[in-house]
Amino acid sequence: MPKPLSLDFDPIARADELWTRHWGPAPSMAAITSIMRAHQILLAEVDAVVKPYGLTFARYEALVLLTFSKAGELPMSKIGERLMVHPTSVTNTVDRLVRSGLVTKRPNPNDGRGTLATITDEGRRVCEAATRDLMAAEFGLGAYDGDECREIFALLRPLRVAARDFEPGPGEDRPE
Repeated sequence: MPKPLSLDFDPIARADELWTRHWGPAPSMAAITSIMRAHQILLAEVDAVVKPYGLTFARYEALVLLTFSKAGELPMSKIGERLMVHPTSVTNTVDRLVRSGLVTKRPNPNDGRGTLATITDEGRRVCEAATRDLMAAEFGLGAYDGDECREIFALLRPLRVAARDFEPGPGEDRPE
């Protein structure tokens, strides 16, 4: 959990007031600043939960992805695509998991240049334990109930569609 700021005012609301006076209303500035602060808070909280397992949230996500795969293994390129991170980040994440004994790597027999990452039995055990702890901590979102979490997801989805993270489903518009 990040160190509480314990301010006697909301610094983002104050910045919004000052911004409005100086440049005019910009609700998007207050929104992005709130999102970035929420990211800091949530990342610190979930990292604190998975730290006893020798993980960061990024490494935990890779373990979960491998756990969800049919054979417990995926090409490195597929891991990067699904986690939406740069190939260098995938290599770093998986190499750290290999050093921890939670994942192994081997040449991909279907792609002479590719590498497969495979979760180990210890990786599955660690993933299950870390998942129990993250769920108990409500992934850092305990200030919200289930309906509010679904609303947050729904509010942020159009941003991800606009970024072309994925193709929207039938009946969903892609923002121009």
